[in-house]
Amino acid sequence: MLYAELFRSMESVRWNMESDIPWDDFDRSKLTDEQAQTIKMNAITEWAALPATEMFLRDNKDDSDFSAFMSVWFFEEQKHSLVLMEYLRRFAPDLLPTEEELHKVRFEFDPAPPLETLMLHFCGEVRLNHWYRCASDWHTEPVIKAIYKVIAQDEARHAGAYLRYMKRALTQRGQEIGSQARMAFTKIGVLMASAHRTPQALHPTNLHVNKDMFPDDTVQSKLPEPGWLERWLDNQIVFDKEWEVKVSTRILHNLSLLMDGSFKTVQDLNRYRKELMRAAPALQPTSA
Repeated sequence: MLYAELFRSMESVRWNMESDIPWDDFDRSKLTDEQAQTIKMNAITEWAALPATEMFLRDNKDDSDFSAFMSVWFFEEQKHSLVLMEYLRRFAPDLLPTEEELHKVRFEFDPAPPLETLMLHFCGEVRLNHWYRCASDWHTEPVIKAIYKVIAQDEARHAGAYLRYMKRALTQRGQEIGSQARMAFTKIGVLMASAHRTPQALHPTNLHVNKDMFPDDTVQSKLPEPGWLERWLDNQIVFDKEWEVKVSTRILHNLSLLMDGSFKTVQDLNRYRKELMRAAPALQPTSA
Protein backbone atom coordinates (compact mmCIF):
# COMPACT_ATOMS: atom_id res chain seq x y z
CA MET A 1 0.00 0.00 0.00
CA LEU A 2 1.40 3.37 -1.06
CA TYR A 3 -0.98 5.57 0.90
CA ALA A 4 0.70 5.19 4.31
CA GLU A 5 4.15 5.90 2.90
CA LEU A 6 2.97 8.89 0.87
CA PHE A 7 1.08 10.26 3.87
CA ARG A 8 4.21 10.16 6.02
CA SER A 9 6.44 11.74 3.39
CA MET A 10 4.03 14.58 2.67
CA GLU A 11 3.29 15.13 6.35
CA SER A 12 7.00 15.62 7.00
CA VAL A 13 7.27 18.57 4.58
CA ARG A 14 3.83 20.11 4.96
CA TRP A 15 3.88 23.87 5.37
CA ASN A 16 1.91 25.91 7.88
CA MET A 17 -0.23 28.74 6.55
CA GLU A 18 0.41 30.96 9.58
CA SER A 19 4.11 30.40 10.20
CA ASP A 20 5.58 29.47 6.81
CA ILE A 21 4.10 32.27 4.70
CA PRO A 22 5.96 35.61 5.19
CA TRP A 23 2.80 37.68 5.66
CA ASP A 24 4.71 40.54 7.32
CA ASP A 25 6.75 41.10 4.16
CA PHE A 26 3.76 42.40 2.23
CA ASP A 27 4.53 45.46 0.10
CA ARG A 28 1.37 47.08 -1.21
CA SER A 29 3.28 49.21 -3.70
CA LYS A 30 4.29 46.05 -5.53
CA LEU A 31 0.82 44.55 -6.01
CA THR A 32 -1.13 45.74 -9.05
CA ASP A 33 -4.86 45.37 -9.59
CA GLU A 34 -4.10 43.17 -12.59
CA GLN A 35 -1.99 40.82 -10.50
CA ALA A 36 -4.55 40.63 -7.71
CA GLN A 37 -7.29 39.67 -10.17
CA THR A 38 -5.22 36.71 -11.38
CA ILE A 39 -4.81 35.52 -7.80
CA LYS A 40 -8.59 35.40 -7.49
CA MET A 41 -8.90 33.30 -10.64
CA ASN A 42 -6.30 30.83 -9.41
CA ALA A 43 -7.97 30.59 -6.02
CA ILE A 44 -11.23 29.56 -7.72
CA THR A 45 -9.44 27.17 -10.08
CA GLU A 46 -7.75 25.42 -7.15
CA TRP A 47 -11.17 24.95 -5.55
CA ALA A 48 -11.95 22.58 -8.43
CA ALA A 49 -9.99 19.91 -6.58
CA LEU A 50 -13.39 19.22 -5.00
CA PRO A 51 -15.15 17.86 -8.14
CA ALA A 52 -11.90 16.21 -9.24
CA THR A 53 -11.76 14.30 -5.96
CA GLU A 54 -15.38 13.24 -6.34
CA MET A 55 -14.48 11.97 -9.82
CA PHE A 56 -11.45 10.04 -8.56
CA LEU A 57 -13.42 8.38 -5.75
CA ARG A 58 -16.27 7.43 -8.10
CA ASP A 59 -14.02 5.98 -10.80
CA ASN A 60 -11.62 4.15 -8.44
CA LYS A 61 -14.07 2.33 -6.20
CA ASP A 62 -12.04 -0.85 -6.63
CA ASP A 63 -8.83 0.81 -5.44
CA SER A 64 -8.91 1.72 -1.75
CA ASP A 65 -5.21 2.55 -1.63
CA PHE A 66 -5.47 5.27 -4.28
CA SER A 67 -8.81 6.47 -2.94
CA ALA A 68 -7.28 6.91 0.52
CA PHE A 69 -4.44 8.94 -0.99
CA MET A 70 -7.09 11.32 -2.27
CA SER A 71 -7.50 12.49 1.33
CA VAL A 72 -3.96 13.90 1.20
CA TRP A 73 -4.22 15.30 -2.31
CA PHE A 74 -7.60 16.91 -1.67
CA PHE A 75 -6.45 18.48 1.60
CA GLU A 76 -3.34 20.00 0.06
CA GLU A 77 -5.07 21.23 -3.10
CA GLN A 78 -7.86 22.90 -1.12
CA LYS A 79 -5.17 24.45 1.05
CA HIS A 80 -3.80 26.13 -2.10
CA SER A 81 -7.17 27.74 -2.65
CA LEU A 82 -7.33 28.76 1.00
CA VAL A 83 -3.89 30.40 1.08
CA LEU A 84 -4.65 32.40 -2.07
CA MET A 85 -7.97 33.49 -0.57
CA GLU A 86 -6.24 34.38 2.70
CA TYR A 87 -3.87 36.59 0.73
CA LEU A 88 -6.86 38.34 -0.86
CA ARG A 89 -8.67 38.60 2.47
CA ARG A 90 -5.69 40.39 3.99
CA PHE A 91 -4.59 42.55 1.10
CA ALA A 92 -7.36 42.79 -1.53
CA PRO A 93 -10.63 41.88 0.23
CA ASP A 94 -12.82 43.24 -2.56
CA LEU A 95 -11.53 40.40 -4.77
CA LEU A 96 -12.20 37.58 -2.33
CA PRO A 97 -14.21 34.89 -4.20
CA THR A 98 -17.79 34.45 -3.08
CA GLU A 99 -19.14 31.07 -2.06
CA GLU A 100 -21.30 31.14 -5.17
CA GLU A 101 -18.23 31.67 -7.39
CA LEU A 102 -16.47 28.77 -5.70
CA HIS A 103 -19.47 26.46 -5.88
CA LYS A 104 -19.89 27.10 -9.59
CA VAL A 105 -16.78 25.04 -10.39
CA ARG A 106 -18.27 22.03 -8.61
CA PHE A 107 -20.05 20.01 -11.26
CA GLU A 108 -20.03 16.36 -12.26
CA PHE A 109 -17.33 15.04 -14.56
CA ASP A 110 -18.21 12.23 -16.96
CA PRO A 111 -16.68 8.83 -16.13
CA ALA A 112 -13.36 8.26 -17.88
CA PRO A 113 -10.77 5.44 -17.98
CA PRO A 114 -8.97 5.68 -14.62
CA LEU A 115 -5.53 4.95 -16.05
CA GLU A 116 -5.84 7.75 -18.58
CA THR A 117 -7.15 10.09 -15.88
CA LEU A 118 -4.21 9.18 -13.65
CA MET A 119 -1.73 10.07 -16.40
CA LEU A 120 -3.64 13.23 -17.24
CA HIS A 121 -3.39 14.46 -13.67
CA PHE A 122 0.28 13.52 -13.41
CA CYS A 123 0.91 15.74 -16.42
CA GLY A 124 -1.37 18.41 -14.95
CA GLU A 125 0.69 18.54 -11.76
CA VAL A 126 3.91 18.83 -13.75
CA ARG A 127 2.38 21.68 -15.72
CA LEU A 128 1.05 23.44 -12.62
CA ASN A 129 4.48 23.26 -11.00
CA HIS A 130 5.91 25.16 -13.96
CA TRP A 131 2.97 27.58 -14.23
CA TYR A 132 3.33 28.59 -10.61
CA ARG A 133 7.09 28.93 -10.82
CA CYS A 134 6.59 31.20 -13.83
CA ALA A 135 3.87 33.12 -11.95
CA SER A 136 6.21 33.62 -9.01
CA ASP A 137 8.77 35.17 -11.38
CA TRP A 138 6.11 37.48 -12.86
CA HIS A 139 4.72 38.78 -9.60
CA THR A 140 6.49 41.67 -7.93
CA GLU A 141 4.94 41.52 -4.45
CA PRO A 142 7.10 39.40 -2.06
CA VAL A 143 4.36 37.48 -0.22
CA ILE A 144 2.54 36.21 -3.31
CA LYS A 145 5.88 35.34 -4.90
CA ALA A 146 6.60 33.16 -1.86
CA ILE A 147 3.12 31.60 -1.92
CA TYR A 148 3.44 30.54 -5.55
CA LYS A 149 6.83 28.98 -4.83
CA VAL A 150 5.37 27.00 -1.94
CA ILE A 151 2.39 25.65 -3.86
CA ALA A 152 4.58 24.90 -6.88
CA GLN A 153 6.61 22.58 -4.65
CA ASP A 154 3.39 20.87 -3.54
CA GLU A 155 2.40 20.28 -7.16
CA ALA A 156 5.78 18.67 -7.86
CA ARG A 157 5.29 16.32 -4.91
CA HIS A 158 1.79 15.47 -6.13
CA ALA A 159 3.21 14.59 -9.55
CA GLY A 160 5.68 12.31 -7.80
CA ALA A 161 2.88 10.58 -5.90
CA TYR A 162 0.85 10.02 -9.06
CA LEU A 163 3.99 8.63 -10.66
CA ARG A 164 4.22 6.06 -7.86
CA TYR A 165 0.69 4.88 -8.64
CA MET A 166 1.54 4.76 -12.33
CA LYS A 167 4.55 2.55 -11.57
CA ARG A 168 2.32 0.33 -9.42
CA ALA A 169 -0.07 -0.11 -12.36
CA LEU A 170 2.83 -1.22 -14.56
CA THR A 171 4.51 -3.59 -12.12
CA GLN A 172 2.12 -4.77 -9.41
CA ARG A 173 -1.34 -5.10 -10.94
CA GLY A 174 -0.76 -7.99 -13.31
CA GLN A 175 0.39 -8.24 -16.90
CA GLU A 176 -2.94 -7.26 -18.45
CA ILE A 177 -3.28 -4.11 -16.36
CA GLY A 178 0.38 -3.33 -16.99
CA SER A 179 -0.15 -3.51 -20.75
CA GLN A 180 -3.27 -1.37 -20.53
CA ALA A 181 -1.37 1.13 -18.40
CA ARG A 182 1.41 1.46 -20.98
CA MET A 183 -1.18 2.16 -23.66
CA ALA A 184 -2.99 4.72 -21.51
CA PHE A 185 0.13 6.50 -20.28
CA THR A 186 1.70 6.82 -23.72
CA LYS A 187 -1.57 7.96 -25.32
CA ILE A 188 -2.04 10.80 -22.82
CA GLY A 189 1.69 11.50 -22.70
CA VAL A 190 1.82 12.22 -26.43
CA LEU A 191 -1.08 14.66 -26.04
CA MET A 192 0.15 16.44 -22.92
CA ALA A 193 3.76 16.75 -24.05
CA SER A 194 2.60 18.41 -27.29
CA ALA A 195 0.97 21.49 -25.76
CA HIS A 196 3.07 23.87 -27.86
CA ARG A 197 1.14 22.60 -30.89
CA THR A 198 -2.32 23.33 -29.52
CA PRO A 199 -4.14 26.66 -29.11
CA GLN A 200 -5.55 25.75 -25.69
CA ALA A 201 -3.76 25.23 -22.41
CA LEU A 202 -3.57 21.47 -21.83
CA HIS A 203 -4.49 21.09 -18.19
CA PRO A 204 -7.35 19.07 -16.62
CA THR A 205 -9.17 22.27 -15.62
CA ASN A 206 -9.21 23.40 -19.25
CA LEU A 207 -10.47 20.17 -20.83
CA HIS A 208 -14.09 19.21 -21.58
CA VAL A 209 -15.44 16.82 -18.96
CA ASN A 210 -19.25 16.70 -19.29
CA LYS A 211 -20.76 16.17 -22.73
CA ASP A 212 -24.25 17.20 -21.60
CA MET A 213 -22.93 20.64 -20.61
CA PHE A 214 -20.72 21.17 -23.69
CA PRO A 215 -19.21 23.63 -24.48
CA ASP A 216 -19.48 25.07 -20.98
CA ASP A 217 -18.09 21.93 -19.39
CA THR A 218 -14.58 22.93 -18.37
CA VAL A 219 -13.61 24.28 -14.98
CA GLN A 220 -12.26 27.39 -16.68
CA SER A 221 -15.62 28.02 -18.36
CA LYS A 222 -17.21 28.30 -14.90
CA LEU A 223 -14.92 31.10 -13.71
CA PRO A 224 -16.06 34.74 -13.54
CA GLU A 225 -13.69 35.39 -16.46
CA PRO A 226 -13.76 32.22 -18.60
CA GLY A 227 -11.00 33.44 -20.91
CA TRP A 228 -8.56 34.48 -18.21
CA LEU A 229 -6.29 31.42 -18.37
CA GLU A 230 -5.01 32.04 -21.90
CA ARG A 231 -4.51 35.71 -21.11
CA TRP A 232 -2.66 34.84 -17.90
CA LEU A 233 -0.37 32.41 -19.71
CA ASP A 234 0.20 34.35 -22.94
CA ASN A 235 0.19 38.00 -21.91
CA GLN A 236 0.79 38.16 -18.17
CA ILE A 237 3.14 35.51 -16.79
CA VAL A 238 4.26 34.80 -20.40
CA PHE A 239 4.47 31.02 -20.29
CA ASP A 240 6.38 30.82 -23.54
CA LYS A 241 7.97 28.08 -25.66
CA GLU A 242 10.95 27.83 -23.31
CA TRP A 243 8.65 27.01 -20.41
CA GLU A 244 6.64 24.58 -22.54
CA VAL A 245 9.83 22.73 -23.44
CA LYS A 246 10.55 22.34 -19.71
CA VAL A 247 7.13 20.75 -19.19
CA SER A 248 7.48 18.43 -22.17
CA THR A 249 11.00 17.42 -21.18
CA ARG A 250 9.87 16.59 -17.66
CA ILE A 251 6.98 14.44 -18.88
CA LEU A 252 9.18 12.58 -21.37
CA HIS A 253 11.94 12.07 -18.79
CA ASN A 254 9.57 10.50 -16.28
CA LEU A 255 7.93 8.30 -18.91
CA SER A 256 11.38 7.15 -20.03
CA LEU A 257 12.16 6.04 -16.48
CA LEU A 258 8.71 4.50 -16.05
CA MET A 259 8.81 2.53 -19.31
CA ASP A 260 12.54 1.69 -19.22
CA GLY A 261 12.88 3.57 -22.50
CA SER A 262 14.47 6.71 -23.90
CA PHE A 263 12.00 9.30 -25.14
CA LYS A 264 13.88 12.43 -26.11
CA THR A 265 11.00 13.81 -28.16
CA VAL A 266 7.24 13.43 -28.46
CA GLN A 267 7.91 11.62 -31.72
CA ASP A 268 9.97 9.01 -29.84
CA LEU A 269 7.08 8.46 -27.44
CA ASN A 270 4.55 8.27 -30.27
CA ARG A 271 6.62 5.66 -32.09
CA TYR A 272 6.68 3.58 -28.89
CA ARG A 273 2.91 4.02 -28.54
CA LYS A 274 2.38 2.75 -32.08
CA GLU A 275 4.58 -0.26 -31.34
CA LEU A 276 2.34 -1.06 -28.37
CA MET A 277 -0.74 -0.73 -30.56
CA ARG A 278 0.68 -3.12 -33.14
CA ALA A 279 1.59 -5.62 -30.43
CA ALA A 280 -1.86 -5.55 -28.87
CA PRO A 281 -4.37 -4.00 -31.33
CA ALA A 282 -7.42 -5.11 -29.37
CA LEU A 283 -6.24 -3.87 -25.99
CA GLN A 284 -8.24 -0.99 -24.53
CA PRO A 285 -7.52 0.86 -21.26
CA THR A 286 -9.75 -0.07 -18.30
CA SER A 287 -9.72 0.44 -14.54
CA ALA A 288 -6.42 0.57 -12.69
